[in-house]
Amino acid sequence: MSLLLLFSRLIDRLNEMVGKSVTWLVLIAVVISSVNASVRYTFSMSSNAWLEAQWYLFAGVFLLGAGYTHLRNEHIRIDILSHRLSPRGHAWLDIFGTLFFLLPMAGLILVLSWPVFMNSFHSMEISGNAGGLIRWPARLLVPVGFGLLTLQAVSELIKRVAFLTGHLAELPGGHGGHPPSVDEAEDLTAAQKP
Repeated sequence: MSLLLLFSRLIDRLNEMVGKSVTWLVLIAVVISSVNASVRYTFSMSSNAWLEAQWYLFAGVFLLGAGYTHLRNEHIRIDILSHRLSPRGHAWLDIFGTLFFLLPMAGLILVLSWPVFMNSFHSMEISGNAGGLIRWPARLLVPVGFGLLTLQAVSELIKRVAFLTGHLAELPGGHGGHPPSVDEAEDLTAAQKP
């Protein structure tokens, strides 16, 4: 189980790093939007490339941040059921949801989006809008984002099983609260070692 927990920590670190990095995309999108609006209204000039760049950046924030959102336990939950459960019941509910809903959905999107990206990359697909951008970078965001989400789902699954088998003292993410940071999770794991 310690190797699996180490693998889980590596996934957590990856998604923590990616999640914190993509926050800069929000600032870049705001700057592009502001400059584009200013130029459009001041000089009556505009380009579809600037609008598409904003869309790409928004897609990057949403898709690349999905794994980080899951790590931080900030995703949507159905609290009608989950807040009434014990920590063990909560862990079982998370395992069930991950195995039967999250992993199949994320895996299917990952598998189906890869050929779309490859086709776009090989054909060097360009937006149909005048002055638009190439499309393969935006298409690449889908498999990469769902790949990161799939990895984080595996990490969360490992942590739930470790909790149920007694290898973790607390349910990661707490019961109804925010999850521990990566460093706090390492401290919890280290505390469990004999």
